[in-house]
Amino acid sequence: MKPKAQLTFSLFDEIPEIKTSNSQVKINKTKFLEFAQQLKTSSTLLILRNKIIEIKNILLNSTINSDLIVSSAKTNSETIEFNQACLLEDLNQIKDSLTLERAIYYVERLEKGVTSVKTSDINNINLNRWKEYDDILTDSLWLLDKRDSSGVHSAGYWGNFIPQIPNQMMKRYTKKGEWVLDTFAGCGTTLIEAQRLGRNCLGIELQANIAEKATGFISAEPNRYSTTWKIFNDDSTNTDYKSALESLRIKSVQLVIMHPPYFDIIKFSDDLRDLSNAASVDSFLSMLKNVAANAASVLDKGRYLILVIGDKYAGGDWIPLGFLAMNEILNLGFSLKSIVVKNFEDTTGKRSQKDLWRYRALAGGFYIFKHEYIFILKKK
Repeated sequence: MKPKAQLTFSLFDEIPEIKTSNSQVKINKTKFLEFAQQLKTSSTLLILRNKIIEIKNILLNSTINSDLIVSSAKTNSETIEFNQACLLEDLNQIKDSLTLERAIYYVERLEKGVTSVKTSDINNINLNRWKEYDDILTDSLWLLDKRDSSGVHSAGYWGNFIPQIPNQMMKRYTKKGEWVLDTFAGCGTTLIEAQRLGRNCLGIELQANIAEKATGFISAEPNRYSTTWKIFNDDSTNTDYKSALESLRIKSVQLVIMHPPYFDIIKFSDDLRDLSNAASVDSFLSMLKNVAANAASVLDKGRYLILVIGDKYAGGDWIPLGFLAMNEILNLGFSLKSIVVKNFEDTTGKRSQKDLWRYRALAGGFYIFKHEYIFILKKK
């Protein structure tokens, strides 16, 4: 058998790099580490750069015969999957280093992404390959064009929050297989996202007809990770969580998500236990605090409670409902980790009344709500 020709390149032989996608590329782990070792033992920066160009050309040109790239159909312990754009970015960083020492430092850092996984206690994010998580938001201002309507998600239930919020929170603050509690489950947005991400979830929903609708939605969503979920038709201010968790054969949860009514902005039912029927702001806050305290009783220490809520107007005055609610939970023994401000565009009620609301704002000296808060609180 004729041996494979050795690939040799100079700095002028580099394949022009076009804009790469976020597609995944499968790499032979052993072969890649051999390349890394050759890079680290390079005697000059020019030799190292030529070797980087060789690797890049293999990645960018599928016609080059190399054992480095693995067929998409093959996956085993010797295969490692990379985001192609991130891998090329790392290789360019090595190639563009001004000194051999700095280039080798970057090679060793890339090697870590292949040989070891570094995660925290609260999520599956591999910090040795952090650049690949471009789908995870880390800024405190979220400008989202529209809600995710994929799969069984529906915007038909007035007051539903967008799926991107529980999606982001579970990616940041849970690991696969852990348990999430949603104290205001509604039509099951959190439970659907949990199922997609491989998290188990239980939800509490006061209205029986809505709980039944949520059950139908969640059941229709593919459960590729075989996760466990359950909707309890109950009042989250006094749910017997010990019994609920025992029925699921667990003792605690690792994340709580709360998306309560924003006091009386939307009336969800005629039930007096419904927070949207609270007699006053103080009564609303007291009821919300009971919900949070009840949920906190089954939340593991050091884990997170997420409160999604907005403010309101009353009598022409801005009521900082979000911050008042946040303080109630802080008083339960939580610390504040972050506050995210998320935009929202037209609500169902205001969609056809833009001009009217703009006139009212100009005449009344106020501003139209275009945001809500995501409070990230940590149990001490």
